[in-house]
Amino acid sequence: MQNTSKIIKVKKNPDGDITDVALENGNVYSISEAIMMAKDGLIEGVNVGTAKNGREYIRSNPNGSKSDNLDQLPTF
Repeated sequence: MQNTSKIIKVKKNPDGDITDVALENGNVYSISEAIMMAKDGLIEGVNVGTAKNGREYIRSNPNGSKSDNLDQLPTF
């Protein structure tokens, strides 16, 4: 079984887009790396969506709570 980790912090660009994520295991990944990891099931609690412009992005799995949405996480 592969180890999975949760995203605990995010880094955003001036437009408010998430550019990097920090996992609870201490590792930091670019958003493109995190998307690949999410597709491989290595990041807990997220899934990969596709925007209207075709760009892929990570989002929290729907659970009715806004507190764990990626935009609500602390920044680093």
